[in-house]
Amino acid sequence: MKAKKAPHNSKAVIASVAKQSMLACQSITDGSPRRCAPRDDGVKRTFPKLGAGILLLLLLAMPAYSLAQGIPMVNVTGTGKDTQYSLSLQLLALMTVLTLLPSLLLMMTSFVRIIIVMSILRQALGTGQTPPNNVLVGIALFLTLFIMAPTLEAVYQNAAVPYMEQGMKFDKALAAAEAPLRSFMTKQTREEDIGMFMQMARNKEVASADAVPFTTLVPAFITSELKSAFTIGFLIYIPFVVIDLIVASVLMSMGMAMLSPMMISMPFKLMLFVLVDGWSLIMGSLAASFVT
Repeated sequence: MKAKKAPHNSKAVIASVAKQSMLACQSITDGSPRRCAPRDDGVKRTFPKLGAGILLLLLLAMPAYSLAQGIPMVNVTGTGKDTQYSLSLQLLALMTVLTLLPSLLLMMTSFVRIIIVMSILRQALGTGQTPPNNVLVGIALFLTLFIMAPTLEAVYQNAAVPYMEQGMKFDKALAAAEAPLRSFMTKQTREEDIGMFMQMARNKEVASADAVPFTTLVPAFITSELKSAFTIGFLIYIPFVVIDLIVASVLMSMGMAMLSPMMISMPFKLMLFVLVDGWSLIMGSLAASFVT
C-alpha cells in the first residue's frame, strides 16, 4: 500500500508547487510578464518557424502543381522558313521583349533626342529641378509617341495584324515589323556614323542602306541622335548665356560682385522664355527635326 501511495503523493506535491508558483506570480508587482508565463517565448519562437515551414512547402509545391496542370513544353517544328514555334515559346519571347521594352524605346525611337534637349533646356533656364524628372520623361514619352505614330501604325498593320489574325509565321512577322523601324532609323542616321560602325565590325560595303545589318544600324542611329541632341541644346543655350553675361556685367558695374548673377538672371530668362512661347517652339522644332 505504501508503494501505491507514492504516485498519489508525488501528484499532490506537483499540484501544490504549481499552485504556489501561480500565487507567487500573482503577488509580483514589478509588471514583468515573463515570470508568470515562462513558456510564452517558446511559443513565440515556434510560430515564425511554423510559418516559414509552410511557406517553404508552398514554394516546393508550385512546380509540381504547374506540371500537374500540363503546361506545354517548348516545341519547334520545321526547318528554315517554315519554322513553327509552340505557344509556350512565343510567350517566352513576348516576356523577353517586355523586359527589353525600355531599352528598345531608348535605342530605336526619338526618345533620346527629346529627353536630352529637355534636360539641357532646364539647365539653361537655371530652374534646378523644375520641371521635375518625371514631368520631363512624360513629355518626352508622349512626344515620342506622336512622332513615332506613323511608324508604329505601319508595324501594327504589316506585322501584328497578319500575325494575330491571318496566321503569319513568326519570323515573317518579325521581318515585317523590322522594315518600318529600319526606314525611320536610316533617315535619321548620318552616313559617316554608319560607315564608322561598319568599319569597326569589318563588314563589307553594302549597295544601299537597307542592306546594313540591324546590329550595326542601331548603334549608328544612337550616335547620330546624341549628336543632333547636343547640337539643338547648344543653340538653345546661347540666348540664356547672353542674359547671364549681361546681368553679371551690370552687377559688376554696380559693385555687387558678391551677389549671384544666376539668382538675378533667372526671372529674366523665364520672362523671355514665356514671351517667345518657348514651349511651343521647342516642341515644334523637335517634331520638325524628324521630318525628312
